Amino acid sequence: MKIRNFLTRLAMVSVVLLVGCEKPDNTPPIVDSTNPADNATEVVLNSTVNATFSEAMDPLTLNVTSFTLEQNESSVTGVVSYSGTTATFTPSVELIAETVYTATITTEAESMTGNALLENKVWSFTSGIESDLELPTVTQSNPLNDASNVSRNVVLTATFSEAMDATTISSSSFMLKKGSSVVSGTVEYSGLTATFTPSTSLLALTDYTATITKDVKDLAGNALAADMVWDFTTGGTLTILSPVDLGSSANYVILAKTAITNISTSVITGDLGLSPAATSYITGLALTDATGYATSAQITGKVYAADMADPTPINLTTAVENMITAYNDAAGRPSPDFLELATGNIGGKTLSPGLYKWTNTVTIPSALTISGSTNDVWIFQIAGNLNMSSGVIITLEGGAQAKNIFWQVAGEATFGTTSHFEGIILSMTGITFQTEASMNGRALAQTAVILDGSTVTQPQ
Repeated sequence: MKIRNFLTRLAMVSVVLLVGCEKPDNTPPIVDSTNPADNATEVVLNSTVNATFSEAMDPLTLNVTSFTLEQNESSVTGVVSYSGTTATFTPSVELIAETVYTATITTEAESMTGNALLENKVWSFTSGIESDLELPTVTQSNPLNDASNVSRNVVLTATFSEAMDATTISSSSFMLKKGSSVVSGTVEYSGLTATFTPSTSLLALTDYTATITKDVKDLAGNALAADMVWDFTTGGTLTILSPVDLGSSANYVILAKTAITNISTSVITGDLGLSPAATSYITGLALTDATGYATSAQITGKVYAADMADPTPINLTTAVENMITAYNDAAGRPSPDFLELATGNIGGKTLSPGLYKWTNTVTIPSALTISGSTNDVWIFQIAGNLNMSSGVIITLEGGAQAKNIFWQVAGEATFGTTSHFEGIILSMTGITFQTEASMNGRALAQTAVILDGSTVTQPQ
């Protein structure tokens, strides 16, 4: 019994020590901005008073005790509400004309992690002589009404004619539906723009309806005259993409036109091809010549170059032509499912099957997961470079296969030290594997491929 009690106490101490190892959040929140601003004049009489914080706050600590409004040291009655990172004080009656008001948020206001303001936030403003009776409108929406071929990763936006009360813009007043089904998502407001970010990718070739209701109000409490409703249809395809036909370029794990350079000992499984450049432009692999090909201790396979015995030259010419055709096929696939996903920073994402398109560089700074079935296809159209950071790993899930993943890269593809990549690279320019980078796939470049102690394996 004594031993059992001792072990129990020891376990409790261990839990306390582990909890104590977690670094607490001790950063106090601040008020980033207010509306009206400090020392503002000609403030309309039916204004609300808003304060936007640097982080999410505990709504229970924002009330008529911690957020007050005074006029000549007399308290103004009102209601306090909170949404996003913005607290709003709505006076019960209109402000008095040409009068100085002082707003205060006390140190009773706390963040969600329990940190309070370091000091009271106090600011003053002067009212004008008129009320704001002009109703707000939505001046622009994205997607536009009746838009078609909309990206499945679209973020909906609505731009207003004036500053709005952030507390009135939420998932109950800004909604997206597929038929009668509500699409879950996150609503935010900044500047003059409200955004709706769907929780998951939208379905391909599907009609959606977005609505902003009359519950949305401006800072003076004026609501939209009517609900703002608009429709759009997504793009993409309902069928599985067809794989990119590599032709005879699929006979090579590495195929290049100008050079294949190896800096230190690599491990390569599959054949190498170089054309129209000659054998002398394959360096660092210690080749042993044979008739129409060469071998290397670093390669499980054969090495072919344009100056070797027939039929190698014509085979390589065909393979390079097929490689360029495959590149053009991948680059020309229409109706992308996903456009400019994460503005090109796809680290940490899980990518479902489909056609992806970026008009600039794509980076993979952290682990990436590609998830789908054995027959699913991914095509990535990249107009810039593809950069993968050191130590980053791509993982395949659900049966996804490297042979069905195609990366069309107009710029350079660079893989950082000890990183691991999956898929077929079709690069218009160079492919570089930095020290000990590895790949399950094919490196097909219209210029050079550079290796440095790399492991490159052709897909099964």
